[in-house]
Amino acid sequence: MEKAYPMERSRTIQTRLVLPPDTNHLQTIFGGKVLAYIDEIAALSAMKHSNSVVVSASIDSVDFLSAAKAGDALELEAFVTSTGRTSMEVFVKVYANNLLTGDKQLTTESFLTMVAVDGEGNPIEVPKVKPSTEEEQRLFDTADARKEHRKHRKKIR
Repeated sequence: MEKAYPMERSRTIQTRLVLPPDTNHLQTIFGGKVLAYIDEIAALSAMKHSNSVVVSASIDSVDFLSAAKAGDALELEAFVTSTGRTSMEVFVKVYANNLLTGDKQLTTESFLTMVAVDGEGNPIEVPKVKPSTEEEQRLFDTADARKEHRKHRKKIR
């Protein structure tokens, strides 16, 4: 039987303060800064799942839904939603939390593909993943459609 880990095993949460140098002329965080945070937390999540070094294969989608402002706390959450032989799809959510008012809003959702590699950079096999919650099950059930979309995207380049 193949090894499979619960999605919870890879769940990773980070909090970061949005500082003025991280923002644009509208005092909202630069999208590129958010992308760097997303890539980092996705790698940590995939490393927890695979117990190996990982590399980013693709940022499959990024949806900026609202803006975080200077002074907000960014709360990032990531977990592995599906696996291939050597790859892992990681889902990342980003929230802006105003710690003074308690207001919290979803700012960004993203899917990334990470690949586990050995010491020479060669891809290695990863364990399967098992959903436990309703959200995890929904993401697991829709992973094949996202994988097909990635394949079709490659064809149009």
